[in-house]
Amino acid sequence: MVQIRIVIQKMESQESKNLQTWLKAKDEKAQKAQILFLVGIVLNFVAFYLVSQAIQQETNERRQAEALFKQLNEELDSKVQARTAELKEVNSNLLLSNRELEQFAYVASHDLQEPLRAVNSYTQLLARKYQGNLDAKADKYIGYIVEGSTRMQQLINDLLELSRVGTRCKELKLTACETVLSQVLDNLKVAIAQNDALVTHDPLPTVMGDQTQLIQLFQNLISNAIKFRGKEPPRVHVSAVQQENEWAFQVCDNGIGMEAEYFERIFMIFQRLNSRKEYPGTGIGLAICKKIVERHGGRIWVESTVGIGTTFHFTLNRYEY
Repeated sequence: MVQIRIVIQKMESQESKNLQTWLKAKDEKAQKAQILFLVGIVLNFVAFYLVSQAIQQETNERRQAEALFKQLNEELDSKVQARTAELKEVNSNLLLSNRELEQFAYVASHDLQEPLRAVNSYTQLLARKYQGNLDAKADKYIGYIVEGSTRMQQLINDLLELSRVGTRCKELKLTACETVLSQVLDNLKVAIAQNDALVTHDPLPTVMGDQTQLIQLFQNLISNAIKFRGKEPPRVHVSAVQQENEWAFQVCDNGIGMEAEYFERIFMIFQRLNSRKEYPGTGIGLAICKKIVERHGGRIWVESTVGIGTTFHFTLNRYEY
């Protein structure tokens, strides 16, 4: 009996130890769990803090960038507005100066007409009365005077025509290019007959234009084609091709042609590629053509091959029905 009690006590003692060991292990696990939980909270807090700081920094940087972009945009806009205002002022001044220059050219050329007529009249009278009655040198000098005054008269007339493009222009109206060309051919019928020239054309459109100036444009181009002829009789063809918002015209000939280096130069005033004895003129005709085309909102250019011929291209705005 005593032995049984001893065994039971030993068993109880062992169970108590086991229980204490288990409780101790449980407490240790609980403590570790609490520590891990606290560490997790701290780490989460640190991570949240770092993320929030990064977001805040990125937000601040973005705001700064947006503010800088806005500032730069405002500065650029201000500069653009200032530059635009300057360009408008410069353009306005240029237009004013151009109008004043055109007016001056018109007035100067117009005022020169009367004294030049007097010079021409007296020179012609001098030539009729005294040429052949004086010595050879005197006759030659009289011839120089007559030729010079005639050339001056032609030059002044051409300058007046050039200045009238900007100062004496009419309102752009509906204009049939067929009618324009018909008038031009009638004006040039003597030159066409004398040179055995043939002028043909495709059907031509109706455009918004100044009919007087368009007649001058076509007449200058066609008369040039006849004047700068080759060995063969002049053949001139006028055509037009419809494009998006404009008509592209071509005046083609079989004349002497020109080198590519002169394609821009020929549209400048007083520019000549040939001697006056070979081909009379003042060198203003194509400058007038360029000014007329630009006044109608178009552009003009040339293509040419020496010995084969020349094609003048120009555009005029389409008429929308």
